[in-house]
Amino acid sequence: MTAAADRSTKRRAVVAVAVVVAVVAVFVVRLVSIQIVQADTLNAESSDKLSASTTIDGLRGDIVGEDGTVLATTVLRYDITTSPQSVSDVERTNDDGTVTTVTPQVAAGEIAAILGTSADEVYASLTSDPTSNFAYVARNVDVDTFRAIRDLDLWWLYYSSNQKRSYPNGAVAGSVVGFMDTDGQGVAGVEQIQNTCLTGTDGTETYERSGEGVAIPGTTKTTVQAKPGGTAVLTIDSDLQWFSQQALLERIQETGAAWGTVVVQEVKTGKLLAVADYPSVDPNNVDATPDADRGSIAFQAPFEPGSTFKALTAASILDAGAATVATQVEAPYIFTDANGASTRDSSYHDGPLRLTFAGVMQESSNTGFGMLGELLSSEQRYDYMEKFHMTTPSEVGFPAESGGILSPWQDWDDQTNLTTTFGQGVSTTAIQIASLYQTLGNGGVRLPVQLVEGCRQADGTMTEVPDATGEQIVPSSVSTDVVNMLETVVTGGYAKTSLEIPGYRVAAKTGTAQMSDGSGAYGSSYITSVAGLAPADDPQYVVSVTIAKPVTIESALAAAPVFQKIMSQVLKENRVLPSTVPGPDLPTTY
Repeated sequence: MTAAADRSTKRRAVVAVAVVVAVVAVFVVRLVSIQIVQADTLNAESSDKLSASTTIDGLRGDIVGEDGTVLATTVLRYDITTSPQSVSDVERTNDDGTVTTVTPQVAAGEIAAILGTSADEVYASLTSDPTSNFAYVARNVDVDTFRAIRDLDLWWLYYSSNQKRSYPNGAVAGSVVGFMDTDGQGVAGVEQIQNTCLTGTDGTETYERSGEGVAIPGTTKTTVQAKPGGTAVLTIDSDLQWFSQQALLERIQETGAAWGTVVVQEVKTGKLLAVADYPSVDPNNVDATPDADRGSIAFQAPFEPGSTFKALTAASILDAGAATVATQVEAPYIFTDANGASTRDSSYHDGPLRLTFAGVMQESSNTGFGMLGELLSSEQRYDYMEKFHMTTPSEVGFPAESGGILSPWQDWDDQTNLTTTFGQGVSTTAIQIASLYQTLGNGGVRLPVQLVEGCRQADGTMTEVPDATGEQIVPSSVSTDVVNMLETVVTGGYAKTSLEIPGYRVAAKTGTAQMSDGSGAYGSSYITSVAGLAPADDPQYVVSVTIAKPVTIESALAAAPVFQKIMSQVLKENRVLPSTVPGPDLPTTY
């Protein structure tokens, strides 16, 4: 080989080596760039392509009564799915170490036995579209069914959970507890007013998936823990609530009435122990109840209270110093005031009744209250109605709660000015009437109405506790005088036998009010009611009963037996000692 040829060969070798070195250098640089410089970015992009995430629902919290009885809870239901293109034989290791091959047909039979359906139906869902990545095997199965199918250890089955709201007591307190909409939001009752408390915080779990988008078994991990919502603790006594609803229902059926309410309130705390409505909604089956009957009548439906309202008029007159319990009145059957407005007593009497103020209460004389009401101006009486919260909703904040209906005193005509003294021309809710009697029974101190005690967190702490600060509406001497006057209704009024409770002093007032005919005039239907306190010597509980449009009995005797029955139950259930001090002997006539 010539020297020139040798040099040419060497040059080619050098060039070849240089090219190889250059190519290797390019690969090295590229490899360094991929594995080091761009590693985080590429890993993230790869993860985005191969991983997926799902939401873990934070369970909605429970609603419970004051004794812990669950009134609303959340249960998990499960959807079971598969990827038909992945369905294949499964090798199952038995307890003795042997391995069994489970074919899709065999697996379909095992799943069907748990679901209580046919193997052919399950097999069809597994294999009907072999090119599909998704198919439902079962939907909304309970936890026991889910666990049984999961334990079959079929790797090509997948599971997702769904929340379902359950109301173990059905219509018991249903109108108060409320219900949810299809989006999982509370839209009525406590479900709505405590939605923030009850709503859980969602979590997240991630999993790796194949190129076909199917989850890879064993890759699922929780990245953010879900947190359940709080527990809304109500003041409701669930046993008393059931008892009240039953007693109300029985009387509604006996009297042929259209609707009714019962409110039981604790005098010393303002807590509502029972709020019974008829009709009442079952939150488990809302669609079975007409729209108009899905709320709480006690909170949302104002009505003219009639004579139960006379307790407020009496407190106003006594507090203003315009009269005493012994003030004498000659109450005629028909009374016409100086402006020409008139009213009459419910029962005819020939000649005026010679009554004390206490006697006017006992006889429930409309004419007597009309005459005594003239001792105060319209503005004064309106101011007292405001002080007793007859113009505002309660502190509960119940959805669509009414604050009653009362025109400003400047808008009263002469007839309204007269009729508001005995509970017509003004509308209140059952909750407002119960609050009025709570105030009178509590030495004139009105306490905020409570339905929810607070939101109990997972660690046991209670948040969102309502303010329980009382407000002195009238002096205790005035409230005591009114309670004593109300006691004469039970000891000597026409409904005496339907109101008395052996061993206990009871203070109560009956009421019968005409209902509107829908065109601005009074019709032929009545609302009957009783509101009262026991024991009268140291009031502990208020019971207020309202029954609308009774057919067989149109007086307050329609409601009185319900009051007597429920108040007796309340006193017995709470082991209230019988009265030991005799009631005052107030003169009612002169």
